[in-house]
Amino acid sequence: MKHIKGLRWWIIALVCFGTILNYISRNSLGVLADTLKHNLGFSTKEYSYVVAAFQVAYTIMQPVCGYIIDFLGLKVGFALFAAAWSVVGMLHGFATGWMSLAFFRGMLGLTEAVAIPAGVKAVSEWFPKQERSVAVGYFNAGTSMGAVIAPVLVAWLLYKHSWQAAFIVTGALGFIFSGLWFFFYRAPKDHPNLSDSERAYILSGQESIAESNAHGKPSIKTIVKTRRFWGIAITRFLAEPAWQTFNFWIPLYFISVRGMNLKEFAIFGWMPFFAADMGGILGGYLSPFLMKHFNFKLVNSRIAGIATGAVLMTSVGFVGYVESPYLAIALFCIGGFSHQMISGLVNTMTADVFNTREVGTANGLTGMISWIGGLSFSLLIGQLAESVGYTPLFAALGMFDVVGVTILFLLYRGYQDNSTAMSKN
Repeated sequence: MKHIKGLRWWIIALVCFGTILNYISRNSLGVLADTLKHNLGFSTKEYSYVVAAFQVAYTIMQPVCGYIIDFLGLKVGFALFAAAWSVVGMLHGFATGWMSLAFFRGMLGLTEAVAIPAGVKAVSEWFPKQERSVAVGYFNAGTSMGAVIAPVLVAWLLYKHSWQAAFIVTGALGFIFSGLWFFFYRAPKDHPNLSDSERAYILSGQESIAESNAHGKPSIKTIVKTRRFWGIAITRFLAEPAWQTFNFWIPLYFISVRGMNLKEFAIFGWMPFFAADMGGILGGYLSPFLMKHFNFKLVNSRIAGIATGAVLMTSVGFVGYVESPYLAIALFCIGGFSHQMISGLVNTMTADVFNTREVGTANGLTGMISWIGGLSFSLLIGQLAESVGYTPLFAALGMFDVVGVTILFLLYRGYQDNSTAMSKN
């Protein structure tokens, strides 16, 4: 069959497409939150329970999804989960109150939890180590691109049709990805459109098939006993509250506190997520830049990039203190940029420090811990937003990543990184 030049980048584009559709589906709730509160008659506290239903299910399911795709393989596993999240997303349109909405939301969390573990595993299979941060940056951009598209698409569907139609349409989009993935995805060793030269290049930066097979099935006990696991897990635990606040609470904050209507938010609300796209992509290039020009080791280049993002993330702490809603959006833009820089690099580290038989499971486990952090903070917002306000909560978000990267640095001191700096040629 005809070879496709740069096929690995087409594969990551397909992963990114799936991630975009995944996040359009999940972000539809945040955009519709104010409408649903009035139409279905529930409070901010009850809305936090709806959000928590997704977060609890997503938290529990991430390591399960990681293990399933390690066991079944990406082709079948990712396609099945995508079809499932499509069905559940459409069912949201039949909710009659906050409890039924929470039930459907929980089911969505069980199915959509596959996205990041599957994406990281695809990167580990299709890219040599020196390109992985760039690849993760591109597919991780799908998380924020979905959030960019969701306000505009969902608001249009709401005004032209109904909130029910918004859920049904955004849910059904996942079927497109499920079919594309099942029919077009193959592992590098089996893909008929991959040239011999590109296959050799991919494998040159990975462990050999014999080495991978020698590891056997992933062992959760072995993974969680390592310092390298906890360095990533704790960093993700402290980073995730920011992203879940962006996805689930920013629309409600600007509508209920800053006085925007849904149309105004649709005009401006996409900006932090577009900035997040740029952070994820540029953060991916930062790591190889540091390796090439400053002789950083692979893992140290990831940590340096995460530290840069953590410093920038402190901007979110000032959101509650500015009077202009547009300046608040600008600060959220800096926060979105820095968070996705952190997210892309810390996810890449999973592929750097765990072998290919473990990476899906390891990423799922760190994802579960990160979502425990996001869930806890989201429930805190639900309990305190109407009493103490958002300002002290945003201030806390601004410092979490500084603490996280400090712990990451301490746990990775002495880590034996056998990579070499990239050539300057």
